[in-house]
Order: sequence, then C-alpha cells, then structure tokens
Amino acid sequence: MSSVIMSCSGTLHEQERPYTVAAYYFPNYHVDARNEKIHGAGWTEWELVKNAKPRFESHRQPIEPLWGYTDEADPVAMAQKIDAAHTHGIDAFIFDWYYYDDGQFLERALEEGFMMAKNNDLLKFALMWANHDWEDIHPFDSREDREMLYPGKITKETWDKMTDFIIEKYFSHPSYWQINGAPYFSIYDLTRFIEIFGSVADTRKGIDAFREKARKAGFHDINMNAVVWGRTVLPSEEVVSNPAALVEELGFNSFTSYVWIHHVGLNQFPATSYDSVSTEYFKYAEEAVKEYKIPYYPNMTMGWDASPRTHQATAFENLGYPYMPVMVGNTPEAFKKSLVTMKKFADQRLAGDKIITVNCWNEWTEGSYLEPDKVNGMAYLEAIRDVFGKINQ
Repeated sequence: MSSVIMSCSGTLHEQERPYTVAAYYFPNYHVDARNEKIHGAGWTEWELVKNAKPRFESHRQPIEPLWGYTDEADPVAMAQKIDAAHTHGIDAFIFDWYYYDDGQFLERALEEGFMMAKNNDLLKFALMWANHDWEDIHPFDSREDREMLYPGKITKETWDKMTDFIIEKYFSHPSYWQINGAPYFSIYDLTRFIEIFGSVADTRKGIDAFREKARKAGFHDINMNAVVWGRTVLPSEEVVSNPAALVEELGFNSFTSYVWIHHVGLNQFPATSYDSVSTEYFKYAEEAVKEYKIPYYPNMTMGWDASPRTHQATAFENLGYPYMPVMVGNTPEAFKKSLVTMKKFADQRLAGDKIITVNCWNEWTEGSYLEPDKVNGMAYLEAIRDVFGKINQ
C-alpha cells in the first residue's frame, strides 16, 4: 500500500514507495524569551554546540554544521531544511512541541520558520507534545543539583485550552500530517500525561474529548500516538508498567519510539558501538510488533552523544544523563546498513502503514542529527534517499 501526500493546493500525489519517513525536529536553535531569561540575551543551543570539547581520546567534538549556525525561526533558513529533507526522502518533520501551564515554549521555529516558509507544501509537519519536565541542563554541572524550570504536568484546564489551540492553529494547516484522514498527534511522556487526570480512566476521557473536538472541527479522527520506552533517558522520566495494555486502555491508535536508547542500554563507557545498539534495538522492535495490538512506527536513530550538554570543565564520568556513554562508529555507512535492516523490518513486519520515525533532524547536542556537518556533508540524508527512495511529488 503506497501512502498519499496532500499538497497545499489540495492535489493528491502518489509516492513511489510504500514508506513514510518522519524525522523528529528539536526546535532550540532560535532565540526564545524563556531561554534569554535563563541564559542571557540572544542565547540558543548553538552555544553548546560551539563550546563542546573532546571528552575522551578520539572523541569528535565540536561538530560544525555545514550550513552554519542558522536561525530556524527564519523562514528562508527553514526553507533550506525543508528542501533538503524533501529531496532526500523525508516526508514529515515531527516537531518536539512544548506547552506548559503558562503557555508555549520554543514555538517560533514552527510558527515563524516552517509555517511561513514559502515551500512548506513540500513537507508535512506534526506535533509530538514533549510534556516532560524541563530542567536546566544547558549545560548541566554534575557538581550541582538539578533545577526544575518547567514541570511537564499541566492542569485539566490547560489541556482543554491547549487542545483547542492545536486544532485551530495546527491541524487546520494545509501541511499538517494526516494518516488516513486523521491528524497525527504524539505524546512523549505517558506518566506525566496520566498525572494530569489522576487515573487511566479519566485520562481516556481527556483523549476522547480531544477526539470529539477534532471531529466537530471536520476531521475524521486523530491518530493518537504514544511514545513508549522501556528505559529512561532524561532524569525525571519514569517507565510505565505494562505499556502495551496501557496504550490499549487509553485508546491510542499507534505507538512509536523517540530514540533507540529508550530500549537499549549503553553498557560501555565512555563509548558504545553503534552497531551493537542497532542490533539490540531491532530485537526490541521484533518483540514490540508481537506484543502490542496497535501499529508500531519503528525508529531509526542516527547516533548519541549528549556530552555537549555537560559542563565542559567537569570530569566526564558515567553519572547519568548527560554524563553518559557516547555511541561511536555511527558512520554514514553504518547508518545506511541499519536503514537497510529497517526497510526489511518494515516490509516483513508492518502490515499496514509503513511509517518510520527518525531521531533526529537536528539533535546536535545529543549527537543525533541528519543535517549536514563539515565532515560528512549530506551523507546521512543521502543514505535515507538511497535506501527508501525519492518522493515522487
């Protein structure tokens, strides 16, 4: 079954391939008022990229972006990203999207960059509500206590207000990603989500109310997607028990992963082999499609290196995020090899929509990015194009 993309003009385009590739997008590379309050005027996460240092022998840091330290809230800069994604076989950006009790955070990349880019009809976009606690880890000093800045748990009133806003502001946009007529909306942290409502049953009611509002707005349904993990990454994350039963009870339509290390431990410090993590992830994926009753959208991960988020003057010890092992050997060739494995997995194990998420378009300070750097150029994007093919649009 080939997937269908709707253009801005309303024209249907059939794809050459039966795959949809959606890359996560982390929007912390533009000026935001909250960040300026904490880090100073004009701050973006590019500062951590620039200041990163090698933390062990043969560690490749700092990484230099080929396009420079671009402002993603500039629609011209975003248009360059859209064009590169589209021409290399990426169908959609899934924006890490932040909304707290006091409103939005990091929204300018989407609203001023993507939504105002002249070529945004070439690419779909969707939201992954990144409802985790936001701590001050930019950078984090292991000698100090962690500081909570914005708690991920919101009130029921904020949920109601937020879902109204999502439908009106985003779902109605011609480039919003729909799967079989249903806008895709993903939730990152199930634990924090359930805390809003106090019980699984009441959380289901909150989801159902969101669906009903979307239907009244003219949509067929919502593809409610859960990000599921078996291991934690961020310090405040918690693993839910029996996630397969939980997502079914909550009425989710699909589930996915954000990054491989939510399922695979990095067991060698300071460096763990990329190939070994890839092998273990696909073992997880094989079991996941058997265990869950809803579709799985498997995940490709380009790499992992959170060391730029550590205070660079401290000792690099295995202390937990971001002081943790780095994936090494994640060359474009190794990435392409895993993409080939992913394609086979999709062909053999995914009965319906063959949707693959990718970590990440631009997680520069977590070492997982498709955007070109000065060493590898466009090689990671070229690997996606070579394995999954171009989009016929």
